[in-house]
Amino acid sequence: MAKPESANGKKVTTRVAVVAAGVVSPLGFGLAETLDSLRDSRDCVSGVTRFSVEQCRCKTAGQISDERLFAPRDNTPRSRRLHRASHIMIQALEEVLRQAPQFTPEMTVVGTTSGGMSYGENYYRSIREAGDLRHAPTWIANYPAQKPVIDAQEAFGISAPCQVIANACASGTNAIGHAFECVRSGRYQRVLTGGYDALSEMVFVGFDSLQASTPDKCRPFDRTRTGMVLGEGAALLALENLDLARERGAPVLGEIIGYGISTDNFHITQPNPEGVGAHQAMERALQSAGVAPDAVDYINAHGTATVFNDAAEGKAISRLFNGVPVSSTKSMMGHSLGAAGAIEAVVCLLALRHQLLPPNINFTALNDDLDLNIIANEARPAVLRSALSNSFGFGGTNASILMRTLEA
Repeated sequence: MAKPESANGKKVTTRVAVVAAGVVSPLGFGLAETLDSLRDSRDCVSGVTRFSVEQCRCKTAGQISDERLFAPRDNTPRSRRLHRASHIMIQALEEVLRQAPQFTPEMTVVGTTSGGMSYGENYYRSIREAGDLRHAPTWIANYPAQKPVIDAQEAFGISAPCQVIANACASGTNAIGHAFECVRSGRYQRVLTGGYDALSEMVFVGFDSLQASTPDKCRPFDRTRTGMVLGEGAALLALENLDLARERGAPVLGEIIGYGISTDNFHITQPNPEGVGAHQAMERALQSAGVAPDAVDYINAHGTATVFNDAAEGKAISRLFNGVPVSSTKSMMGHSLGAAGAIEAVVCLLALRHQLLPPNINFTALNDDLDLNIIANEARPAVLRSALSNSFGFGGTNASILMRTLEA
């Protein structure tokens, strides 16, 4: 379908509303629990319990309680076969549909990096050790990246076509940005979007082997930072043509107004030290929205607490913005990879709706060469109209989305 045109032949740009959002993360199950954690500046990182970390430098992660995750679900054989990533996605979608029961997506766009990786680990171990392969069909069937998305849709009778974006740690933000552009173009009226990832031993050990993970606290932008902490979770956003949402009287959580991407191609694991790619992504998000840098009131930084990422992102932010408040909520819940951008988009929506600046916990002092206004250790009230969310990944994949309150 061609992009709609107005009577004078100019292209029409549709405004894109977020009419519902669901989230499951170490910060909590749902918007209310997540908001409470942000307000209370909770450290939701704990010792890893899912697998042995005896030989790892890092021994902590942001984890979701299995007891809470599985308790509400039906105990059928099919449910027991599903990967925990599917259960996380089901609960996130359940919250979306509770807020917007009439929302029927025409398409679903979701980002991830790991899929059902832990089932792949089980299969590999059984093959390597000539072990019991009775569960192999379950492992294989639930391994693909699209399976948790399909499982969540099937749980609620949704049959929308699904697109999965796997673009390193930018995946969740890429998914939301792509969905935003699908609605903005007028080609779609309603799109479900977000990201998910479940903690996996192979990924955990991989980051530990790279010495990207820390044996200490996660301290984004702190001069004493020593690395990242992994996390897990899922977040889903229901995007809709704003005019149609208003016509049916749907509540609106916020509006997405801009999306920017770039690839700096500097190094497989290290960003360009001058933050070129990060700067381009943020600048393009502003251009997409048609606003100046001084229109941004809060930045949820990628902020992994690795030496190179924080330095590059910090330089990019300080070059483009003048004293805007910045925080990395990964300090509270770890880095959930493909889910991170989606969860942090929800954090930005909560910040806008409840007029608070989310905290960057575990912070002591800023690097001398960075000029940033860090929201140190405690959430604080503020007048917010718009918020920018950054996600930057291995290979130089960079993505930023810009959101605002509907009244802005």
